[in-house]
Amino acid sequence: MTIDSIVNGVVIDHIKAGKSMEIYNLLNLGELDSQIAIIKNAPSKLMGKKDIIKIASDMELDLKVLGYIDPDITVNTIKNGVLVEKKHLELPDVVNDVIKCKNPRCITTVEQDIHHIFKLTDRANRVYRCLYCEAKAKED
Repeated sequence: MTIDSIVNGVVIDHIKAGKSMEIYNLLNLGELDSQIAIIKNAPSKLMGKKDIIKIASDMELDLKVLGYIDPDITVNTIKNGVLVEKKHLELPDVVNDVIKCKNPRCITTVEQDIHHIFKLTDRANRVYRCLYCEAKAKED
């Protein structure tokens, strides 16, 4: 299969195989009026298989969302067919409205207009806890 390169835009690369649709939804990419290519299970020497998302327009991405999903993702900015910037991500210290608190007694489950804020409490084990009730975020 051949996917053309993009002239101007963003390439989200080194996504764990099967995670591209989660990223597509969390970043609301369906609302864009540009070409988007999602490549699933592309062969990778390092990862075995990986996903790639190509967006044929310049845009700002929420790097915290991407870093939370997978800190090994790279974000490449392409201008005039040339790679001009490559960003390596890391786990964010805080994420807003990406994780939902599962604690039924947490204020975020009772009050509708409160943001779901989670802080990183254990970087080595990727543990995030609710800012309000300190419940541990569950991996999906």
